[in-house]
Amino acid sequence: MDPEVMAFLYRISRTIGFTLVWMGLNSTLGIMLGYAFVEADWQWFNYLYYFFLILSTGVYLFLLYKTWKDPIGFTP
Repeated sequence: MDPEVMAFLYRISRTIGFTLVWMGLNSTLGIMLGYAFVEADWQWFNYLYYFFLILSTGVYLFLLYKTWKDPIGFTP
């Protein structure tokens, strides 16, 4: 297989992997453990969860940018 195609498939698989890990972690903490839901008043774990959500979103977007920033260089 061409190296350019392998590089493209590697980037796609890495993006899918990052997305699944990021979504799985945040949905597990937020929905399954209930940290995303504010019951009567804000608790310390709600603040911690939303801080982690914002921080992990930034890291996720940085990793995607780092993965896709360089052109692959397909030749016609």
